[in-house]
Amino acid sequence: MSTVVVTGAAGFIGYHLSKRLLSEGHTVIGIDNINDYYEVSLKHDRLTDISKHPRAEKHFSFFKEDICDLQALRDVTKDKGVSVIVNLAAQAGVRYSIENPQAYVDTNITGFLNILQLSKELNVEHLVYASSSSVYGSNSQIPFSTEHSVDHPVSIYAATKKSNELMAHVFSHMYGLPTTGLRFFTVYGPWGRPDMAPMLFSKAISKENPIKVFNYGEHHRDFTYIDDIVDGILGVIAKAPKADSVMAGAPMRPDCAAAPFRVYNIGAENPVHLMRFIEHIESNLGKKAVMEMLPMQPGDVERTFADVSALVKDTGYAPSVGVEEGVMRFVDWYKQYYGV
Repeated sequence: MSTVVVTGAAGFIGYHLSKRLLSEGHTVIGIDNINDYYEVSLKHDRLTDISKHPRAEKHFSFFKEDICDLQALRDVTKDKGVSVIVNLAAQAGVRYSIENPQAYVDTNITGFLNILQLSKELNVEHLVYASSSSVYGSNSQIPFSTEHSVDHPVSIYAATKKSNELMAHVFSHMYGLPTTGLRFFTVYGPWGRPDMAPMLFSKAISKENPIKVFNYGEHHRDFTYIDDIVDGILGVIAKAPKADSVMAGAPMRPDCAAAPFRVYNIGAENPVHLMRFIEHIESNLGKKAVMEMLPMQPGDVERTFADVSALVKDTGYAPSVGVEEGVMRFVDWYKQYYGV
């Protein structure tokens, strides 16, 4: 059993991962700055729920700190025997990055540099960090493969995530720090983010308000249920990359190197038409949506589709929750949490 730092522990994925790590017998140090990008009450409720875990009293500690403050990170991890860091703290959201790009540079660039520096100082066995499917930008090759070039992002958010992968490679190459980046594909489920489509749609439909359907509904998304994502993260944590001797002298690839560095897609490998996803929400809420059909938003992409073959091969990753089951679980939670 190990001590794992989870940044963004009050966030959607961080909350679920922290609970699973506790259930697996690990000690978790949670870090989050509890910013107000979306409702703070949801973040506090997630932390309260973690605290109810049978092992939380002795094996979970939480610190309200910002990853932009390196000294604070040093203080809360000093002499704690940290072996793994999972960095899920980030300024998220494609559309908000158009309005406030500086927030993304501060947290996703400066903050991530601090995480790399902390990992080096603590000599951790593995740094796992959140990248994003957004890095594929205007890529037209389907499905998206980690072997594809990702040099054409279409949002500042995506550019910061691509930068994270490059920065991680530097630390893997220069200091031998094992790093793994995970390109998440549209994660959804209970306790999800209020700024994402499942929550926005459920809230509007339950109140009989119009929902905004961009690209006139012609989006396809590789919706991935949160339990499958957490399974994937746990599998990656247990398999720190080693320097790949095969890569020495071979053509350069963006997803691996002659260093302990790896990047994976993590998705369901099953794109779902947005209108079908909305139909599942309607069915579980027992109400029809009033739709405001709108054009594509700046920084958005029409289709995402994860090739997860590398993750399957290396870790045995096996997503198992289909969209029909996943939406049912999500809406059940939504109705209970919001009293619908």
